[in-house]
Amino acid sequence: MQLFQFPVRVYYEDTDAGGVVYHARYLHFYERARTEFLRSLHFSQQNLLAEQGIAFVVKSMSIDYHIPAKLDDSLIVETTVEQMKGATIFFSQCLKRENKILSVATVKVACVDLGKMKPVALPTEVKAAFSE
Repeated sequence: MQLFQFPVRVYYEDTDAGGVVYHARYLHFYERARTEFLRSLHFSQQNLLAEQGIAFVVKSMSIDYHIPAKLDDSLIVETTVEQMKGATIFFSQCLKRENKILSVATVKVACVDLGKMKPVALPTEVKAAFSE
């Protein structure tokens, strides 16, 4: 599977009073990277919703924190698709600063028909694009 890299900068709003990134902000960094990965493959979540009535929702997520990110850090989020089956995509994500791993996340994302609020099979074209 392909590796997608997405740069992020740590802003004051991401940190606590000590200039350390608040643990929940990592979710934002990882979410942005998954969204941009999809966009890099020429898919817009807004278009998928409008045209097919589907959205991608996080079913579960696990994050291990190793080294804290700090105010004004320039970081890279690395994202890979580990597995796809049925309505589910399993992502592996890693946040790095100068090749040092700050945190690692595993994310299970479900494709959902928003009208019915039920899982549906991943669109063939999305599955194919992630597999290339």
